[in-house]
Amino acid sequence: MNLVTINIDSIRLGQPLPFSLRGEDGTLLAQKGFVVASRDSLKIASGGRDRLFVDVDESENFRRAYVGKLYDLVREDRALGKIAGVEIASKDLGTNRAEANDDITDWLDLQVQANAMLRDINADTFQAKLARLQRQLTRHLHGNPDGTLFALIHLSASEVRLYSATHAMLVSAMCSLAAREVLKWPAELEATVGSAALTMNIGMTELQDRLALQKEAPNPDQRRQIDRHAALSVAGLQSRGITQASWLEAVAHHHDKVPGPLDSRPDGLRMARLIQRADMFAARLAPRASRVPEPPAAAMQACYFDENRQIDAAGAALIKTVGIYSPGSLVRLSTNEIAVVTQRGSNTTTPKVAVLINRNGMPTGELIVRDTSQRDYKIVASVPHREVKVQISLERLLPLTKVAASDRPW
Repeated sequence: MNLVTINIDSIRLGQPLPFSLRGEDGTLLAQKGFVVASRDSLKIASGGRDRLFVDVDESENFRRAYVGKLYDLVREDRALGKIAGVEIASKDLGTNRAEANDDITDWLDLQVQANAMLRDINADTFQAKLARLQRQLTRHLHGNPDGTLFALIHLSASEVRLYSATHAMLVSAMCSLAAREVLKWPAELEATVGSAALTMNIGMTELQDRLALQKEAPNPDQRRQIDRHAALSVAGLQSRGITQASWLEAVAHHHDKVPGPLDSRPDGLRMARLIQRADMFAARLAPRASRVPEPPAAAMQACYFDENRQIDAAGAALIKTVGIYSPGSLVRLSTNEIAVVTQRGSNTTTPKVAVLINRNGMPTGELIVRDTSQRDYKIVASVPHREVKVQISLERLLPLTKVAASDRPW
């Protein structure tokens, strides 16, 4: 049993507990499924204890419940300051434990961290949250890039909650990887493009989350905010103490449609073009209430060609980095098996995959790894996430994303 402290205020009243509450010594205080009717009943159930604990084995359920609470605040139109303040501390959810071991990285926790950062209007706390989030993303991108892409692409394609946070992290991860692995940008520029991508839409964070659930087309007021969000984001960053010119320039121009080579552009505009193509990919990938998402392969191919239907320099760099069939996407093999991509391959179309559904249409009990560079297991099509009813467990599949250092092409 591995106990972590929880924030008592994050327990949702009137709903069954998604985890068992325990005392510091592991004593069971309230069984999973117990309905906490009020704060008084919670006090009685906990024996008046000031600190409550949950077994780390149930912590994913806790964090999902926490994300649900936070998302409720967004939908209830609560003040940004209140939403930003609802944050998971490291001591509450074992974040330090996750930071010490890449295998148990909690991407739900990172979603919450990103959401809190995007909604924080205080310069000091905003910059601290941004630095902490980017430090964690960078560590995971360097340690296990395939696992990072797998988690973020899976979350982007399968969840609508906290859309803005997941979208920002995916675009940041793609741009950072392309900058390092393909474009060979200096480390400082890689870090800056990651920061710019994380904050490109900070001027419309709340609206982004609402639009993900809105079935109707944006109304005129929303359309005006969308059209102005790049400038609003720059102003928001400046008010939060960001002064780096290239960062602000990248955010200001991240929706510009200017095709052509990257090398001749100043740093800010080079970053803006890379962000623009990655932003296009991630937006097409994500489900919305108003439309179904595109398969990752189709979304990636759309960013490969520029506005003149020529090969785009930034889009080509992203495809070379992530692959036509990126980690976290679903594919059909020539064997008629359906699999999830776990590792990028030696080229953009031959990744490693894990079979989820066998040729008879039945879920596999044990994961079977295939190398799609082999003729017998080549990929014949992308498969939309909505068409696969098998639940994908990050905990179960992330270990398959690790690539031995000797096998890395970079």
